[in-house]
Amino acid sequence: MPLTLNTTAVEKGAAQTGAHLVRDVSLPALVLHREALEHNIRWMQAFVSDSGAELAPHGKTSMIPALFRRQLDAGAWGITLATAVQSRAAYAHGVRRVLMANQLVGAPNMALIAGLLADPSFDFYCMVDHPDNVADLGAFFGACGMRLNVMIEYGVVGGRCGCRSEAEVVALAAAINAQPALALCGIEGYEGVIHGDQAVSGIREFAASLVRLAVQLQDSRAFAIDRPIITASGSAWYDLIAESFEAQNAAGRFLSVLRPGSYVAHDHGIYKEAQCCVLDRRSDLHEGLRPALEVWAHVQSLPEPGLAVIALGKRDVAYDAGLPVPLLRYKAGVLPAVGEDVGACKVTAVMDQHAFMTVAPGVQLRVGDIIAFGASHPCLTFDKWRVGLLVDEQLQVIENMDSFF
Repeated sequence: MPLTLNTTAVEKGAAQTGAHLVRDVSLPALVLHREALEHNIRWMQAFVSDSGAELAPHGKTSMIPALFRRQLDAGAWGITLATAVQSRAAYAHGVRRVLMANQLVGAPNMALIAGLLADPSFDFYCMVDHPDNVADLGAFFGACGMRLNVMIEYGVVGGRCGCRSEAEVVALAAAINAQPALALCGIEGYEGVIHGDQAVSGIREFAASLVRLAVQLQDSRAFAIDRPIITASGSAWYDLIAESFEAQNAAGRFLSVLRPGSYVAHDHGIYKEAQCCVLDRRSDLHEGLRPALEVWAHVQSLPEPGLAVIALGKRDVAYDAGLPVPLLRYKAGVLPAVGEDVGACKVTAVMDQHAFMTVAPGVQLRVGDIIAFGASHPCLTFDKWRVGLLVDEQLQVIENMDSFF
């Protein structure tokens, strides 16, 4: 049978619809399994809704608008993003509510957002944590004749951005309200920087402090809207934030918004471990997320006994939170495709375009075989690709999913 390879594609890993992974696709390729993706989108939306909150998935994980659309169609309140450029990309693909969980700094970035706000249907929020930024935003958007929705970021000592004390939050609220071009619409925090043996109790204390501050600001009439937003939650501790918000009845006074992002693809590393902890804490959850992301690559060389060199490297897959995980071996070009377990093999190192994999006893490989790899930390795998291949259960390409980092 002749190949159906898309010879006009210029992006690595791109393929024609209907192409088969083991026969027609130029590898390496970023692979997204439809069944797992759809399960994850439904699962997280149901979890957040059942917790009395709204979901604003962090789009910086994938920067794939086709996934944003699926998340919004499933009931997401909006999309979280990290930068003005990401916000512009999301807007260009139909997203009309963005929570930018970051500070909007620099006149060129402010100008990007001002351009989007010329569309009255665009609902935008960004974070502030310092009077300097408040003054700059107030001056810029005042000169534009616009009013910008801002939220105060509350952080932890030794963490990332955010006011470091409740007193700083209260003082910043006063500074915001002195700027006619700014509207204080809520308060935000990020618990993912809390680590250590007492992380669970620390996260619960942080969430309680966040709610306490929100109540204090609301009681003092600091907010510009009747139902302010209170938001936190990354992809590891979302259950604790949801539980804390629910226990403190945050949703009764505020619009509670959770922002996990990596759940859409999940992984075979740090978030797999985090999900196990979620299921341990929540006995009522009988099924968790499923890994939907893989990177497929060829065995390139078998230079020594017990060693395989794979045509896969740092330019293709995350390596910051664990090396790629060998999952299955397929024989190139052979249909029906039958995956053979190679989980006993192990990647020991990666270079720019090569991975070194030990070959477990009993595993017989040949040059040209295809290995499906799992990854840890999907954010830093997605950003290495301009296109991901959505495949069905038969490993046929359904859609080329473009990314916009």
